[in-house]
Amino acid sequence: MRIQALPYDHPDAVALDAAVQLEYTDRYGDDDGDATPLDPSMFAPPHGLYLVAYDEEGQPVATGGWRSHDGSGDEGYQSGDAELKRMYVIPSHRGRGLARRLLTLLEEDARTAGRLRMVLETGDQQPEAIALYTSCGYAPAPRKFGYYRAYESSRCFIKPLP
Repeated sequence: MRIQALPYDHPDAVALDAAVQLEYTDRYGDDDGDATPLDPSMFAPPHGLYLVAYDEEGQPVATGGWRSHDGSGDEGYQSGDAELKRMYVIPSHRGRGLARRLLTLLEEDARTAGRLRMVLETGDQQPEAIALYTSCGYAPAPRKFGYYRAYESSRCFIKPLP
């Protein structure tokens, strides 16, 4: 596997984002997928990072990113937060540890950029994601992060980045 930092609007990142949006639609029944407003500049270093993983044939198979937050608005972010976004592995490549590898790289980069903790919001219809995060040291948190924080199906997690 090759993992490369790319802009969020790179064609391979856009293709993987379209795939994860279809999965959100399947799992939650909402035709819009995830409506969280995201802009490529949010993932530009040193305020964020977006990674795409490629298989041996050079096909994009996984993605994930983080973006900075510094206690803005009523969303529960604190100064020094990094928010995990768009973690996704295509179905044919799941179960190989790729998400865990991406997550580790994202955490290391956020820590190097001076971020103090990683926060995320996921949903109750994504048990694989919840299992990954809890096995990697993420603790459940009150529903304060992300676009869907007011939804009962929302699940939030926090991990300090020492």
